[in-house]
Amino acid sequence: MPVTPTNIAAVFTYHPPTADQPVRYEVIRTKARELAEVILANTPACADQQAALRLLRESVMTANASIALQGAV
Repeated sequence: MPVTPTNIAAVFTYHPPTADQPVRYEVIRTKARELAEVILANTPACADQQAALRLLRESVMTANASIALQGAV
């Protein structure tokens, strides 16, 4: 679902964590950190390695946003 005039306020508003959200955020961060360690240990230090880590970070942030926004986007 794209950002629309109807959901724009939800997208650009702070959403304090509720209920089980902190646990879900932590699971995602922990697994991403494990993958980051695997990437660092198994790839040469180069631009592609850094891109992989940057995209992993972006993936975590996007996954966390999906939790915070509860599927609004």
